[in-house]
Amino acid sequence: MSQFSLEGKIALITGASYGIGFSIAQALAGAGATIVFNDISQEFVDKGLANYSQAGITAHGYVCDVTDESGIQKMVKQIEQEVGIIDILVNNAGIIKRTPMLEMEVKDFRQVIDIDLTAPFIVAKAVLPSMIKKGHGKIINICSMMSELGRETVSAYAAAKGGLKMLTKNIASEYGSANIQCNGIGPGYIATPQTAPLREKQADGTPHPFDQFIIAKTPAARWGEPEDLAGPAVFLASDASNFVNGHILYVDGGILAYIGKQP
Repeated sequence: MSQFSLEGKIALITGASYGIGFSIAQALAGAGATIVFNDISQEFVDKGLANYSQAGITAHGYVCDVTDESGIQKMVKQIEQEVGIIDILVNNAGIIKRTPMLEMEVKDFRQVIDIDLTAPFIVAKAVLPSMIKKGHGKIINICSMMSELGRETVSAYAAAKGGLKMLTKNIASEYGSANIQCNGIGPGYIATPQTAPLREKQADGTPHPFDQFIIAKTPAARWGEPEDLAGPAVFLASDASNFVNGHILYVDGGILAYIGKQP
């Protein structure tokens, strides 16, 4: 069996009805994992199940709010009873609110922290006991370039993702001796339906200013594709990364390595 094989493994990917979480789930399924996902409403779960079915993947969907600790504990127990012990957790669910700091309401700041930072703590806490008992587990936190960099209007998101980077390192520190690896993936700017408006041509046919900005800041000179996250996700979920712990793997086309072109 290949060290990259996930045959016989059960992977929980939070908020994976669509987008980056769905793409990562597809990659894990392609390596042999059984896919379990949650979303905040039955409508999203049903849409997710339809997406997986269309992709030829049999997935198990659950309605659960990742910020609800008792709900998450119940969901994990239900998954263990209906599907099996979770071998791989991908903390993918997240939000961003683009608001200048001085205009941001504290309740909105707290909501971003709650979903993007507190929820990964809650879900990891729920799956860790069975991983410890089993003697093996993989936790992958979806971090961000904002785990390292700041930018206008994303104070809450950057604070949460910076915290998630350190939570990743701390889980690795606490539970590495139990043969549990906790790492992060930091996507760069990925071409998804959510970012499509930022890549649309202007009325005069020129690229969107933000599109030009990203291309100029990326040594690869392109946006990432969801498929670019597949290999890193499979690597961090598989036995190939058994001695990799507390690491953030940035999949950003080189942005964090690059100071940018001279004007």
